[in-house]
Amino acid sequence: MRSVYYNDSLDTYFLTRFADCQAVLVDPDFLVPDLDWCAREVPAWREHPAAGLFYSSMLRRNGSEHERLRRLVGRGFSARRAAALRTSVEGVTDTLLDRFADATADGGAADFQELVGYPLPVAVMGELIGVSPEDHERFHGLGRDASRLLEPVRTPEDWGRADEAVAALREYFTALVDRRRSRPADDLTSTLLAVRDAGDGRLTERELVDTLVLVLVAGFETTASLLGLAVFALLSHPGQLALVQERPELVPAAVEEVLRWDTPVQMTERIAARDVKVGGVTIPEGGNVTTVLAAANRDPDQHTDPDTFSVLRRDSKVLSFSAGPHYCLGAALARMEGAVLVGRIFSRFRKLAPAGPPVRRASISLRSFDYLPLVTT
Repeated sequence: MRSVYYNDSLDTYFLTRFADCQAVLVDPDFLVPDLDWCAREVPAWREHPAAGLFYSSMLRRNGSEHERLRRLVGRGFSARRAAALRTSVEGVTDTLLDRFADATADGGAADFQELVGYPLPVAVMGELIGVSPEDHERFHGLGRDASRLLEPVRTPEDWGRADEAVAALREYFTALVDRRRSRPADDLTSTLLAVRDAGDGRLTERELVDTLVLVLVAGFETTASLLGLAVFALLSHPGQLALVQERPELVPAAVEEVLRWDTPVQMTERIAARDVKVGGVTIPEGGNVTTVLAAANRDPDQHTDPDTFSVLRRDSKVLSFSAGPHYCLGAALARMEGAVLVGRIFSRFRKLAPAGPPVRRASISLRSFDYLPLVTT
């Protein structure tokens, strides 16, 4: 049975087995597509502000440059900061669930994604970065438009939406950085600004602003997807939901099973730095590889009965946050947000139920809901 599939029209090798995907993600001979790659493959990239941000960001840098940015940003995701954020996550979750309760008090349906799924991670990332609460609402649309760059094939409309969003986000964070210069706070912006103004060349002004844009968009888009997927998966499996409600200690395992069973980020790319054999197939130097994380998470060689959703699954290992040097910095924070939300929503609304068909986002790379109607009685 083949595990490596070359697609001529997309010029990429698709990997679907867990072992192959993990091997590529941790192998230093496989690089993320960076600005040099972009200059070769997207000749008009200078016309797109979004391309400049995306392909020069921490997400798309390799080697020592990636390590430098990751080390600096990692200071904002310290254990102390994560612990402090948990109290905030719990408070914001309760406030949003109050709003959801009000919206469904008459027995009608309300959109979970609009009232809870998006506002929760936006508020958390906003607090982490130092964004004023009154500015949170504007980031939903901007983040969604900027995330069009995650699509493997981008239309002119995708580029236009992403470019406009990136320009607006850069303008916002440039102003935030200026404010923090005179009024520092306990947030990621002030942390990175202190590095920038130390004068040792470790972080340029553009890198500072673009890093804040990246952290915001990457930090809430994928987590918002996870929250909706978690609620839907448990509502779709009432027996598993009953176990979670009876045994709250299973909540973290339920979130982990959602990450495996309905993976928010479906795939990620790498470029071979030399000829490398994967799954018995030689990937040539410069060859594009697409690791299909969603398929890897359902690989029967890795997970017994992989298509079954089970919160009792033990020793589950997932690639939902990638692996290797580019393992997601915010993975622990996303898992914590998911656990807080799942624990609170299903203990508070014992009769929570779907209220009509949900609407999935039209996306190849992101698994998410645009609309998830629910009732509470």
